[in-house]
Amino acid sequence: GNTNFVGDLILVRGLPGSGKTTLSNVILLWPSTDKPDVISADDFFINENNQYVYDGSKIKEAHNDCQNRCAQKIKNGVQRVVVANTFTEEWEMQPYFEIAKIYNYRIHTIIVENRHGSETIHGVPKEKIKEMKKRFNVKL
Repeated sequence: GNTNFVGDLILVRGLPGSGKTTLSNVILLWPSTDKPDVISADDFFINENNQYVYDGSKIKEAHNDCQNRCAQKIKNGVQRVVVANTFTEEWEMQPYFEIAKIYNYRIHTIIVENRHGSETIHGVPKEKIKEMKKRFNVKL
């Protein structure tokens, strides 16, 4: 295998409320670093007052923005890039795999289980989460 990777791209997958961002911060050794720099499509919906305001009509835009920010970090040679999204299906991860390949980044995918019974801070309805659970692709 290739041992001279430039860095690591870590995709943190899981249902809303599972703790993806929390784990991502742990991976990025926060609070020892200045500010955890987890990339997420959800960032797109945080307004200037730091409130989360979801707009379903802009979901594609949010994901494009997320991919662009990830690509930017990889192009800048950031050693450890962490993206936290639900990533329920394979195709959602594909663009990240491609950029990692081009820039010789090692790819990791982590699935976070919700073992603490926590609720999503983004108020995703339980029904929607059930639906996502049904189509969650796992490759073992």
